[in-house]
Amino acid sequence: MSLIQDWKNRRQTSKKQHRKLIDRLKREKSKKLNQLGDELHEEVFQEIDCLDCANCCTSIPPIVNRTDASRIAKHLGMKVTQFQNEYLHQDEDGDMVMNTSPCPFLQKDHTCLIYEFRPRACREYPHTDNFEFAEHFKLHKENMMYCPAVFHIVERIGEALK
Repeated sequence: MSLIQDWKNRRQTSKKQHRKLIDRLKREKSKKLNQLGDELHEEVFQEIDCLDCANCCTSIPPIVNRTDASRIAKHLGMKVTQFQNEYLHQDEDGDMVMNTSPCPFLQKDHTCLIYEFRPRACREYPHTDNFEFAEHFKLHKENMMYCPAVFHIVERIGEALK
């Protein structure tokens, strides 16, 4: 069974268990978690191809900062205000995000129409590598429901720390 299918089968039933695991991980040393997160990120992404899933692009509207908006608008040949009016809205946290899910730039084959110009939030997702794992527990808790890679990275960290 693929990791994506395993995640689809277990994400709802293991939600409570994984939230407890994240809470337990918060008590671990950050340096050790960041190293493990980076190693396991590489390992899991050897087994998962994001193009087989694209759940993040269909479920989570990314934050689009001013720099992102300017870069994407320029690529699309639009004025920034036109891009903002057509593609963005302010969410409940006050952030500018894509105004639709799935993302309007997601294509049928799960590729991104603006991949080289995509928002920073998309570039950094799922926040499990670059030795920053321990800084994103709140995100991991949520992203485990949207991303099979986060789900399996967190599980493997839990197993490694037993």
